Amino acid sequence: MTQRKTIAVVGATGAQGGGLVRAILADPQGGFAARAITRDVNSDKAKALANLGAEVVAADVDDEQSLARAFDGAYGAFCVTFYWAHFKPELELAEARNMANAAKAARLSHVIWSTLEDTRTIVPPDSMPTLMGKYKVPHFDAKGESDQFFRDAGVPTTFLYASYYWDNLIYFGAGPAKGPDGNVYFTLPTADEKMAGIAAEDIGRVAYGIFKGGTKYFGQKIGAAGEHLTGAAMAAKLSSALGKDIRHNAMTPEAYRALGFPGADDLGNMFQLYRDYAGRLNSLRDVARSRELNPSLMSFDEWLAKYKDRIPIA
Repeated sequence: MTQRKTIAVVGATGAQGGGLVRAILADPQGGFAARAITRDVNSDKAKALANLGAEVVAADVDDEQSLARAFDGAYGAFCVTFYWAHFKPELELAEARNMANAAKAARLSHVIWSTLEDTRTIVPPDSMPTLMGKYKVPHFDAKGESDQFFRDAGVPTTFLYASYYWDNLIYFGAGPAKGPDGNVYFTLPTADEKMAGIAAEDIGRVAYGIFKGGTKYFGQKIGAAGEHLTGAAMAAKLSSALGKDIRHNAMTPEAYRALGFPGADDLGNMFQLYRDYAGRLNSLRDVARSRELNPSLMSFDEWLAKYKDRIPIA
């Protein structure tokens, strides 16, 4: 029997990493084995992955040596950072550097780095507020800046660009909300422009397709998307799925930044980026290519059919 290639998955109990681990485990004849990396091997999510057949290994993205040990003997690794857990781009940069160095030390044959654009190379300096002294969209910029760590490490790397998670409607407070006039609104500050979106679990499935493709994806930038939709189209689909009249609240990015919750300025800048550079961002996040890599890719309607009962209306 041919020995299976082990993929070490950072963030295995999270959205992207969990999707990859489950994709590997669902394909026992695919030639790969899943090594789930997590800080707490005794968590319920880690135990669930072990019960499915994953090898569960402890490591901390803040500890380069623990990552190197967790990567040791693996064929490849999926690397991702966790900005929304701490809101600190400098910490995200340090964590990405640790993963790149650990991948080099383990002599991995293929790394997928879950990244985003460094928006400072796209937007004019005066087009949106500068945040934290040096960033435009911090949760994008730190990832984009970190690309160089993987290039410098010399490890064959594929750069995977995620899209807006539809799961944010469930977990991130981005779902429909009742307005002061009694109507229900879905807020997406992208005017009439389409925005790339995806089911979070499908990002991991796209990553699995990249690992299966191997060398032809080395050095490539691949965007993952399930569908490109305007805010009005998403509101219409939400209305149909939830059986309620849901209207699109097309507030401006400026108004969104002023909402004042943690990360509102970052997200407001992100929505402005998607509004002003929709063509550039969406062309990278190609739906047809995503479906080639992940034949089970969900559309927004398919995602709604599966998860509509979990979407709260605030």
